[in-house]
Amino acid sequence: MAARSANGGEAAQRIDELALELERHLRLYHLEDAPEISDAEYDELFRELETLEAAHPELAKPDSPTRRVGAPPAEGFETAPHRGAMQSLDNAMDADALRAFDERIKRMLGREGDRIEYVIEPKLDGAGVELIYRNGRFEQGLTRGDGTVGEDVSTSLKHVLSIPLTLETGDSAPPEWASIRGEIVLPTDRFRRLNRLREADGLEPFVNPRNAAAGSLRQIHDVDVRRLRSLEFRAYQLAEGMPETAATQWELLETLRGWGFLVSPESRVCSDVEDAVLAYDNLLADRETMPVEADGSVVKVNRLGLQDELGTLSRAPRWAIAVKFPPQQAQTVIREIDVQVGRTGALTPVAKVEPVFVGGVTVSNISLHNQDEIERKDVRVGDVAVVQRAGDVIPQLVRVIPERRSGKPPVFRLPKRCPACNSEAVRLDGEAVTRCANLDCPAQLKNNLIHLSSRGAMDIDGLGEKIIDQLVESNRVSRISDIFALDAKGLEELERMGEKSAANIAMSIEQARQTTLGRFLVSLGIRHVGATVAELLARHFGDLDPLIAADVATIEAVDGIGPTIAEAITRFFADERNASEVARLRELGVTWEKTEPRPSAGEGPFAGRTFVLTGTLGIPRADAKQRIEEVGGKVTGSVSKKTSFVVVGADPGSKASKAEELGVPILDEAGLERILIEGPPPEPDPAPKAKKKAAKKAKAPGAKPKAKATKGKKKAAKSD
Repeated sequence: MAARSANGGEAAQRIDELALELERHLRLYHLEDAPEISDAEYDELFRELETLEAAHPELAKPDSPTRRVGAPPAEGFETAPHRGAMQSLDNAMDADALRAFDERIKRMLGREGDRIEYVIEPKLDGAGVELIYRNGRFEQGLTRGDGTVGEDVSTSLKHVLSIPLTLETGDSAPPEWASIRGEIVLPTDRFRRLNRLREADGLEPFVNPRNAAAGSLRQIHDVDVRRLRSLEFRAYQLAEGMPETAATQWELLETLRGWGFLVSPESRVCSDVEDAVLAYDNLLADRETMPVEADGSVVKVNRLGLQDELGTLSRAPRWAIAVKFPPQQAQTVIREIDVQVGRTGALTPVAKVEPVFVGGVTVSNISLHNQDEIERKDVRVGDVAVVQRAGDVIPQLVRVIPERRSGKPPVFRLPKRCPACNSEAVRLDGEAVTRCANLDCPAQLKNNLIHLSSRGAMDIDGLGEKIIDQLVESNRVSRISDIFALDAKGLEELERMGEKSAANIAMSIEQARQTTLGRFLVSLGIRHVGATVAELLARHFGDLDPLIAADVATIEAVDGIGPTIAEAITRFFADERNASEVARLRELGVTWEKTEPRPSAGEGPFAGRTFVLTGTLGIPRADAKQRIEEVGGKVTGSVSKKTSFVVVGADPGSKASKAEELGVPILDEAGLERILIEGPPPEPDPAPKAKKKAAKKAKAPGAKPKAKATKGKKKAAKSD
């Protein structure tokens, strides 16, 4: 660049000084809780930087503090795939369940009697997000969404001052891609301050910190910058960009701290499960005084190598568990009991209660689940009831207080006919749920159609709730397959439906006929079958007919599918009405591409063999991983004695050296290709090694007599 003028040089120097100073104050405020200046002084420095950058736009840097503030998108949020699935966690409700988790971990690892080290972190009550960095610079921020795809809220996240726009990696080069997972939370003191300011402005106060935090990310118009700047991001997972030197979960948290992220200071390493139980009790005791709301703790196996050995299910990792805090309770009065008809036809009694604030939200409706639950708790209209938020999420009626009952109110009974369509309501033997037997029931039909048209299912654009209401109420649609019998002319007859809108919906319906097997399975509304499970089934069976023909045991053998899901699937396709609906959908042109079935983990010639990939390969790692999984193998991230092969590309890291130390077979890319075609070599026979060891021991000076040496040889062979 040509030499700048004196003014330009002075401006460049001042811009650099201000940027560094502002970033320092951000860190002092958000990460070290030791601010040196007031908000007003910070704002003055910020405005000075804005003014200089406006006068000298060529000097403004991409990671300038002023770039944290951007314009919101003009319309709805775009979506984007996560770098890897954002999974959920299995739950434990008390210390005994945590101990059972520890025993399960030890059994799976074959380490009964050993002590497993854990990391415990508070389970934050906020909004989960993924931050994606490319070569150290903030690239994109996504909400959790469905775990596979999230909403792009990058613009909103740039307002969150505790999110670094550039990773602080020091002299080390940042990873090409880094995926940081964490929680957006609103600290309690800032929540109270925001509510005071809102009330002063004549606005409704926020109900709780979690809703205020999550809602602020999804604002499109009239973005509340004040609220966004009050938010805090706490990192808890490095899903991609992991340093090869990291061997533990704690080291990953330390890496995130070093990069400039706030990690919950309450996190700690626990030497064993009893230490984790103590740490959980301490978190529970400090719950009310923590600076952010938490509804439990998360316990993770500390060693990353053990995490790899344990692996994951379709929904959650095996190596982590959420231990929930006991729910908070309050009392209220039951005003009436209503009956709602769900998407599956279930009649659910719902208690309408006097609104009560419990667990951070106002509760006015509480599900009573079924007739058995009503009778077990002896729930009656007019009763004083104890309510709580189960897991601090779902409102739950704990018990009624009969001593405070006035008079003799009648026992509530579910109606014998569906309140939505007046058809007979039946309760089958062995089931707790009463259901409407009419598949054409408007209540469940509308919900079924909304589900079928949703983005994760058939993705029929424009077929929203209001249009579905008209289609059902005008009798144009009486079963879900009728959607694919609609045309533009019929749609034009709906109220407030123009010719162009009708044509667009008809086109979307036509496009939806060509779908994927996974989406089709989701659209059927089979219980427990969401996007992840549907994709597992589609990959394993390749087409619908083999899945329909499969029994419970065959479906349960699919990696990631449990017995409950397998039974739900077989029962669904065994129902003649469901089979008829599936057949009609196919008759109306709904198709998908058939694929070759892929074996689940544990099937195929490489079943039980684990691979580790290191260095730069000639093909994308995702392709190499897919090829290995197609023959039954498994790809893990760390090398251990149990690793079957380490595949080495150009510029390999420390994993290649570790493989040599442990005697793990090393393959180049050509070697990988060869064994994938020819099949795996036989497993090494440990017997010769044991015999050699025993023989050496027998020949050693001072060896025991032959008879005892033979006994020792058998023991050595067994132990090896």
